[in-house]
Amino acid sequence: MQTTASSEEEAHRLASALLEVRLAACVQVVGPVRSRYWWQGSLESATEWLCLAKTTHDWVDEVTAVVRAAHSYDTPEVIVMAIVGGDEGYLQWIADTVHEDRGGGRVEAP
Repeated sequence: MQTTASSEEEAHRLASALLEVRLAACVQVVGPVRSRYWWQGSLESATEWLCLAKTTHDWVDEVTAVVRAAHSYDTPEVIVMAIVGGDEGYLQWIADTVHEDRGGGRVEAP
């Protein structure tokens, strides 16, 4: 899952929100990055921090809910990219980590 944040502090807050409830095995915070985009009919520019969360498809809805609840943007970027391959051990670590100690149940967004 990918999202952007308006500040480094917000990016780390989003990362912690996902990691503390084991919805992500890892969240990388990259930045600052410069974003240019259309918003409400105007071309905008902003400095942002990129968050890349490693999770599994089973938890996308919960991850999205946590990001929406914790984010400062009215419409936060939430993009999910399928993993089409990778090191088996790494992919298993992600799956094991996001499901560890969860009892197989769903998590409510804060």
